[in-house]
Amino acid sequence: MTAPLLSLRGILKHYGPVHALDGVDFDLFPGEIVGLVGDNGAGKSTLVKVMSGATEPDAGTILFEGKPVVLRSPQEARGIGIETVYQDLAVVPWLDVEANLFLGREITGASWWNRWFLNKNAMRREAARHIASLQVGLKSVRQPVGLLSGGQRQSVAVARAISWGRKVVIMDEPTAALGVRESRGVLDLIKRVKERGLAVVLVSHNLPHVFEITDRIFVLRQGRAAGTLVTHEAHVSEVVGLITGVRVSAAVA
Repeated sequence: MTAPLLSLRGILKHYGPVHALDGVDFDLFPGEIVGLVGDNGAGKSTLVKVMSGATEPDAGTILFEGKPVVLRSPQEARGIGIETVYQDLAVVPWLDVEANLFLGREITGASWWNRWFLNKNAMRREAARHIASLQVGLKSVRQPVGLLSGGQRQSVAVARAISWGRKVVIMDEPTAALGVRESRGVLDLIKRVKERGLAVVLVSHNLPHVFEITDRIFVLRQGRAAGTLVTHEAHVSEVVGLITGVRVSAAVA
């Protein structure tokens, strides 16, 4: 296996007396999907915040492409190629798809006299090309996001992350509150992300989804790493056992 793209070593994060993360080691390799699972309060959200730059750990080291990095903000994480899709999506419902894809990264004129004006034609072309390449089923990138279905809104958020995440995309519960058909569309989209060579961290409570699309499963329990399993070699009961702390026989098929 190649060297890890993203490594966390001995990550500690305390909130007063609460140990949200207690010496966590985590590796993410190029082009793989790792499922991050655990019960409520296990530390998943805190670990995602550390990886995405939203929270600085109290102790520990983050390595990106083998080099130590300090991520003081999501902007710094984005600067090295890490994008995050949060559970609340962070899309603006009254803006259209193209505006959401370029939110905070708008294309403006190249000349000094029009650099304060948005180049909407360029953004529309790029948005349409990107949506088409990901096979997201949208009639037009000029549709207001607020008129889209939940699955389509999720796809827009994922597409935006893929547009700017050059190396890593972190997805926090991407199929939560979606129906079966919409979940299928999002899962297929995540598979296409991997085909583009990006590494994915998938946070999910939905174990069938985790088993379907991940390469490895990383389990957190009470702020500590409970174990890492190769997905195609693991059984659901093993993962549940690591999540709950109940010992599971190695003989489980």
